[in-house]
Amino acid sequence: MTKVKKIKKDELIKLQELFKNFNAYKLKLGELEIEKHLLLHNSSNAQLELQNYQEKLSNEYGDVVININDGKILENELDKKN
Repeated sequence: MTKVKKIKKDELIKLQELFKNFNAYKLKLGELEIEKHLLLHNSSNAQLELQNYQEKLSNEYGDVVININDGKILENELDKKN
């Protein structure tokens, strides 16, 4: 019967700790990728909602610039120049 060689107990513990640490980082990266995907999806939805609302306002008030701080409507200066 052949004797099976093994690494020392302290070496095994160190090796297991390093694998555990590395796997924790891989898990965290996966979680971050999922969070990133959700943020990108929600950002796209927010952008679409903003565009739809801007279109609604444009239909109501015409091609104007609306100050988002106080709601004042200004003539679109770019249209005046052309």
